[in-house]
Amino acid sequence: MTSSEFQQIAHTIPHQPGIYKYYDQEAVLLYVGKAKDLRKRVGSYFSKTFTTYKTHELVQRIVTIQFTIVDSEQDAFLLENSLIKEYQPKYNINLKDDKTYPYIVVKKEPFPRIFLTRNKYNDGSEYLGPFTSAGKVRELIDFIKQYIPLRTCKLPLTDKNIQMGKFKVCLEYHLGNCKGPCEGLQDSTDYNEGLQQVRNMLKGNLGAVTAHFTKEMQAAASDMQFEKAALIKKKIEHLDSYSAKSVIVSKHLQNLDVFSMIREAQWAYVNYLMVQNGTIVQTHTVPLETKLEESDEEVLSFAIANLRTSFNSLSRELILPFELDYPEPEIQITVPKAGDKKKLLELSEKNVQYFKESLHRKQLLHLEGKTDIEQKQVLYQLQDMLQLPELPLHIECFDNSNFQGSYPVSAMVCFKNGMPSKGDYRHYNVKTVQGINDFATMTEVVYRRYKRVLDESLPIPQLIIIDGGKGQLGAAMQSIHELGLHGKTTVVGLAKNIEELFFPGDSESIKLPWDSDSLKLVRRIRDEVHHFGITFHRNKRSKGTLANELETIKGIGKQTADQLLKTFRSIKNVREQDLETLAKAIGAQKAGLVHAHFHSIENQA
Repeated sequence: MTSSEFQQIAHTIPHQPGIYKYYDQEAVLLYVGKAKDLRKRVGSYFSKTFTTYKTHELVQRIVTIQFTIVDSEQDAFLLENSLIKEYQPKYNINLKDDKTYPYIVVKKEPFPRIFLTRNKYNDGSEYLGPFTSAGKVRELIDFIKQYIPLRTCKLPLTDKNIQMGKFKVCLEYHLGNCKGPCEGLQDSTDYNEGLQQVRNMLKGNLGAVTAHFTKEMQAAASDMQFEKAALIKKKIEHLDSYSAKSVIVSKHLQNLDVFSMIREAQWAYVNYLMVQNGTIVQTHTVPLETKLEESDEEVLSFAIANLRTSFNSLSRELILPFELDYPEPEIQITVPKAGDKKKLLELSEKNVQYFKESLHRKQLLHLEGKTDIEQKQVLYQLQDMLQLPELPLHIECFDNSNFQGSYPVSAMVCFKNGMPSKGDYRHYNVKTVQGINDFATMTEVVYRRYKRVLDESLPIPQLIIIDGGKGQLGAAMQSIHELGLHGKTTVVGLAKNIEELFFPGDSESIKLPWDSDSLKLVRRIRDEVHHFGITFHRNKRSKGTLANELETIKGIGKQTADQLLKTFRSIKNVREQDLETLAKAIGAQKAGLVHAHFHSIENQA
């Protein structure tokens, strides 16, 4: 949409708060945004020069603008976040956090059970969490079961069933893990008190649990039940020990949410600490991919809204590294300068810095920024494990991709000194193979690659990896033999999924140690060639659905097909043009070919 086209519809957009949605010509949602003043905000996209290509590209693709008026900026903020989460538009910030986290469920039933679940149903049950660590949740459940007797059976403990004496206590009762509500030995009031202590523990309110047990201990001692009092005292001691292991910041602090952020190119990393009753009960870091010219404030606001929703936070105070105009007026923003809150922010910053560095180490196998000798250690390890005659300083890897036999492509990535050499990456449009034939495709692209290497006297890699196992390896070796490269390089096949390496002619595979740096390098090379190939394939498919028919016309190449689509926007429009109009776009000779193609099709129909 151009600026002049927007001016024709600008008067239809109100000066009110709301959200706006941009759609392309195929009615695909491109972007969702919020605004205090819809007309001013939307108009700004068509009245200024953007510093990034992506923003310019977004504006060029806009065909339809829709908007929803809301009562306040806060409503717009909440609606924007829910729409982004639901539709994940291409040009909005993308929160890269697709994990499912466990909950502890208090089942809606008489004498409710508690257990771990990853599925949240709208069944009236109470779901506590989610929690970022399943291991810690299981540890907590084990601790709860040890000191707060609750039933684990699935018996329907209705009042009628209990009064009729349908059930008998089981071993759990005799072990002291259950108080026997199935036989009416525990009433619902006492049982629900135990459940309340569970809720307190999960919310970090250990003081309330200790106070409850202390009251029970004193009551038992007053009744001369000294053995029972001693057991309860032991529970309190264990609870104090458990409390000491928890990260207690300050008993003076109540419920807080702490956020810190690092920006790096188009990525942002946000850490979240949930503090309840002075104890850190959750910590989580997420990466976000930014798409346009989002400010730090916009990125952090988006992350806060998503994380608070995901973890069901009700805290009314946010600890942040900078001032933020957060749209929820009841939320207090604090940018601490000293004290316990400042220490919390610094702890969050340590966590987000560690997450970012850890992510980079995983991606780069600890190689970037190290000395040449340190970088080569993983290559020496790979050479030793594969018994290679030379150190694999230069590695190339091939992979095929097709979609139901259409648009077959192949990709090759190159690693030098254990690092990606992206200038040497290559992708191939398959020329001689029809339909699905991965073996023939591999034979073709390997031949084309190394025929050119030989013709241009380029260096031959010490190691070639063929992704796909024995079949593809055999197909690649046909080209290696034909080019006379046998013995001049080592070629191995990488079986998909199970990560086994095969040498030509060997019946047994080689499995690199699962935790070795050499296997991590092989995995990274494989992932890189997959990503590079799939990206190229996806682009070809999306273009192919438009340009394929035009390129099938004899005498019409890709450049002419692209020019036609650029001028007339679709094949349907090209078909409807007369000969003279087509000639103005691509010349008389080619226009004749295109015009004859479509009219002959119509005549046949």
